[in-house]
Amino acid sequence: MVLLRYLAPSSVEEAISLLSKYGDEAKVISGGTDLLVQMKHNVLLPNCLINISRIRDLDYIKYDQTIGLRIGALTTVGYVAKSSLIQSKFNVLAQGARLLGTPAIQNQATIGGNLCNAAPSADIVPPLIVLGALAKFIGIDGERIVPVEDFFTGPGVTIMKHYQILIEIQIPNIELHAAGAYVKQTRGRGPDLAVVGVAALVVMDRETVQEVKIALGAVAPTPIRAKKAEGILRGMKLSDKLLEESSQAASYESRPIDDIRSSADFRRKLVAVLTKRAVVQAVQQAQSEA
Repeated sequence: MVLLRYLAPSSVEEAISLLSKYGDEAKVISGGTDLLVQMKHNVLLPNCLINISRIRDLDYIKYDQTIGLRIGALTTVGYVAKSSLIQSKFNVLAQGARLLGTPAIQNQATIGGNLCNAAPSADIVPPLIVLGALAKFIGIDGERIVPVEDFFTGPGVTIMKHYQILIEIQIPNIELHAAGAYVKQTRGRGPDLAVVGVAALVVMDRETVQEVKIALGAVAPTPIRAKKAEGILRGMKLSDKLLEESSQAASYESRPIDDIRSSADFRRKLVAVLTKRAVVQAVQQAQSEA
């Protein structure tokens, strides 16, 4: 493979201009933990790399009690995992970040790059979905903000155009008596891609589940909400029977495939097990903080 151009803009405006100029020939790179692997194996062969890592204005974590959390697209996954602010107020996201690859990968990979890679197994995404996160991106036609839940259209594909760049993740404040959990299953011990990943966020009123969101990873072309499973729990007093019904509903909602990491049938069974585990952990955390 011969790379014809390597460009390193120092501002968002310059990056957008370059993307508009080179079109589909160009790929954006920041941490490079996904893109460089794809290039090495000839999965992607761009003629032009636009390295945005010099745009330091996109590396930040900011919090406001009114508007919530803002994370710049170039913030590393490791920084998200270690942030005491995120651990205390949005811990489900910190859990997902800690489970993404090795510490070396976490310290190189960016949250924006992880989203734009659009892997169905991405550990960051289910936590962002249950938190109601928004993705902000900008291009020659202005800026756009969409729910992370709607950001993906297929494996490796997002709604962004070639001339647009992701600049920020926005997360609203979560309610009182709310807590979340992210759990995953890999092929073996140690860091690996998720065979199944499940995030749950609950708002509790004593024993009653006032609100709940459940998101599944690695079991469909994109990360998905398990809305039928949520509906079984929402507004109900928690019980073993409801947990079982909800976890089975999540299993039915999943659309896994057979691949080298697992069979579709095993993934469906894992969805049920992990959904129950994530919900229970989230409920216990919410009740402990009440």
